[in-house]
Amino acid sequence: MLITAEILFVLPELALLGLACLTLVCDVFSNNPNRRVTYWLAQVSLLGVAGLALYLYPVGTVAVFHQHYILDPLSVALKVTVCVASLLVFAYSYHYFRQRDLLQGEYFVLGLFAVLGMLVMISAHSLLTVYLGLELMSLALYAMVAMNRESGTAAEAAMKYFVLGALASGLLLYGISIVYGVSGTLVLPELAAYLEAETDNRIMFLFGLVFIIVGIAFKLGAAPFHSWVPDVYEGSPTAVTLFLATAPKVAAFAMAIRLLIDGMLPMHIDWQGMLVILALLSMAVGNIIAIVQTNIKRMLAYSAIAHAGFLILGILPGLYVEQGASYAGALFYVIAYVIMSMGAFGFIILAGGKDHEADRLDDLKGLADASPWFALVMLLFMFSLAGVPPFLGFWAKWYVLKEVVAIGYIWLAVLAVVFSVIGAYYYLRIIKLMYFEQVETAPRLSADTGLRVLVSLNGLAVLALGFAPGGLMEICSRVVGL
Repeated sequence: MLITAEILFVLPELALLGLACLTLVCDVFSNNPNRRVTYWLAQVSLLGVAGLALYLYPVGTVAVFHQHYILDPLSVALKVTVCVASLLVFAYSYHYFRQRDLLQGEYFVLGLFAVLGMLVMISAHSLLTVYLGLELMSLALYAMVAMNRESGTAAEAAMKYFVLGALASGLLLYGISIVYGVSGTLVLPELAAYLEAETDNRIMFLFGLVFIIVGIAFKLGAAPFHSWVPDVYEGSPTAVTLFLATAPKVAAFAMAIRLLIDGMLPMHIDWQGMLVILALLSMAVGNIIAIVQTNIKRMLAYSAIAHAGFLILGILPGLYVEQGASYAGALFYVIAYVIMSMGAFGFIILAGGKDHEADRLDDLKGLADASPWFALVMLLFMFSLAGVPPFLGFWAKWYVLKEVVAIGYIWLAVLAVVFSVIGAYYYLRIIKLMYFEQVETAPRLSADTGLRVLVSLNGLAVLALGFAPGGLMEICSRVVGL
């Protein structure tokens, strides 16, 4: 009876597992080259799982299955974010693959299994559950990167991602094994209690912590564990890059919160310094190297590395609960980044054609003359990613920096602002190309009405949330317990 009651709390995951298998079976027997049944079944699955997650919204915190799984307001918020983001990514991707005659049902099936892994990571309450969710997500992503079997660059990107990802997973597992071997527990609250009382084995815990931090940094794409990001972003089909740049970032954020805040908070003096170094390196490497890029996808990859640095900064205030600080700013940041990144890569899909990818900076020259509206939409995405007020990206950086200043790290906030100013250059360069460069043949955008509407709504969302960020921030503060 107890097991039956506990199963109710994992209904979203169980439902998604069943629906993903159903989608796979339906795709096998489908003769429609447009894969409409597969696509709509995947979309309905994500929508239904998001609804189930909201329906199970807990009053407090519920830990089940011997405390290996947790259901709390944060997990519900992140699950809904992942499902909604994946739903929109699938909409972008359907237009992309159909335009290029590359539509395959496997993309949506693998995407659903990747989302399942993300949901498991978000509700992980033990080291074992974290690792199971991570591997389920990663294995699906490796296959998605190699979706275009005819592309040598995609195959190369998939191989690099697989090899480096397997290495990072191995390091994370090694760190987990050390921590488990010393503490004798996998459950995160029990680990935190053990660390609070234990002082003799500090060196062993520190040794394990280093490997765990490496695993988190790799999944976030933070420097110096970022080498896979530019190659994978550039080599993957743009629809796959769009998926990689959005929902998995939310899962990586959840992984960091669960491991560091829920499980290893007593060691915050040790991992706080590591995170500061990772944040500074990420902001420096990302913003400086992005300046010399000529490929938009590669430039946005280095932009993602820089944004990972800001996201890491947002986790630091969660240590100072007694001072009223929290990681609500980091939660706001990751949601804002998903919206902005989705729009930027969605625009690349819109600007591309059947026979080419619009992934060169020069492909955007003269866009303002050819399509003033979509040049404006791309301007919104670039200004927001750069952190220009009053757009969404500005408020994301503002909330993170405000909490960093509140805990006394003023020098760190100043350096973050400096790197952000440096990073504004490559975003503004795109705006210059669109508005101030003339070409004989203006770029032609996709005529797909659905794709045009989707990109436009994405841009308006960035603008609307920029003018009214309070509602989203209030939700973020509420789910982290403020």
